Amino acid sequence: MISAFPSLTSVDLSRIRLSIRNLHPQIIEWRRRLHQKPELGFQEKLTSLFIASKLQEWGIEHQTGIAQTGIVAIIKGEKLPTQHSKVLAIRADMDALPVQELNKVSYRSQHDGLMHACGHDGHTAIALGTAYYLHQHRHDFAGIVKIIFQPAEEGPGGAKPMIEAGVLKNPNVDAIIGLHLWNNLSVGTVGVRPGALMAAVESFDCTISGRGGHGAMPHQTVDSVVVAAQVVNALQTIVSRNVNPIDSAVVTIGKLHAGTKRNVIADTADMSGTVRYFNPALVGFFKNRIEQVISGICEAQGAKYDLNYWSLYPAVINNIAIAELVRSVAEDVVETPLGIVPECQTMGAEDMSFFLQEVPGCYFFLGSANPEKGLAYPHHHPRFDFDETALAMGVEIFVRCVEKFCN
Repeated sequence: MISAFPSLTSVDLSRIRLSIRNLHPQIIEWRRRLHQKPELGFQEKLTSLFIASKLQEWGIEHQTGIAQTGIVAIIKGEKLPTQHSKVLAIRADMDALPVQELNKVSYRSQHDGLMHACGHDGHTAIALGTAYYLHQHRHDFAGIVKIIFQPAEEGPGGAKPMIEAGVLKNPNVDAIIGLHLWNNLSVGTVGVRPGALMAAVESFDCTISGRGGHGAMPHQTVDSVVVAAQVVNALQTIVSRNVNPIDSAVVTIGKLHAGTKRNVIADTADMSGTVRYFNPALVGFFKNRIEQVISGICEAQGAKYDLNYWSLYPAVINNIAIAELVRSVAEDVVETPLGIVPECQTMGAEDMSFFLQEVPGCYFFLGSANPEKGLAYPHHHPRFDFDETALAMGVEIFVRCVEKFCN
């Protein structure tokens, strides 16, 4: 991950083919239209209608209503293949976040309390641009491209139900790629690496039950606040003392609530946390270890506990060969060698991971920050926005991946 942004005045768009550069204003228009109408997971009805209307207008075969609001478009190349036709999938997420937008732009959100604060509007626009270009130039590539417009990446997760609905079948997908506009990287750069890119995420809620009482008579109580404090501290030792230092991991308590008044010892304390890690060998480890820690402390202090622990998304792990395909293509689109950033891991999570568990693939970051234009706010911030130059770059990279993979 880079910590400072280089000068952005030298971003070279000459490597993007003229037909995509000519399409770029239209892609920006689609992105801004989507940005004005943000919708939460599995509620992307307006978004799906817009996508379907464009696919219908262009004559692209597609199926709607998959996992409620998902869409799959199929584009068949007409160039004669040298062997059996390969099938490449491209995935784009569509959902927004419950964030009130603070940007003062003409295309700001028109839905109160909702915002595309993570770039999914850009992902959808890039996928639409890719679909349009490939359909118009289907004689230039062999094979089949499936473009998957997925709902609910921000939660509760749309990838798994789309897979269960068969989006990777009929025809069977050989490989899958996807991108995330990334304001941790400057526009004109690409973050791509084999292996783990994004973390697995697990969550938990825990209620510590003690025995409440008067703040002046603690001997009559089991103080849930004291027990919870010991639990919070002890959980921090799991990463530092139970996980191999070579393996990155995080245990965070993000919420802790107890008590109603300063002189009342709380009967219960509620806490919630998140766990992140890259190594699939750690699946199941944190759940067991966290419960051991909580159970031991509660037993020692005379308290009880109720723990609810669940897994959300596995780690995003890129296939070596497909990651190399993306890297080689991106190298031809962005300036090298500084344009390719392999040190781009993040403890953020993504349900693209479910697709990557089913077929070989690569998820990569497309730099989208431009501090010189005030476009460097982090993801999920109410002033998040990105340099729309990245939209054309995303289409060019996707198209080149199709051409190289299928031909």
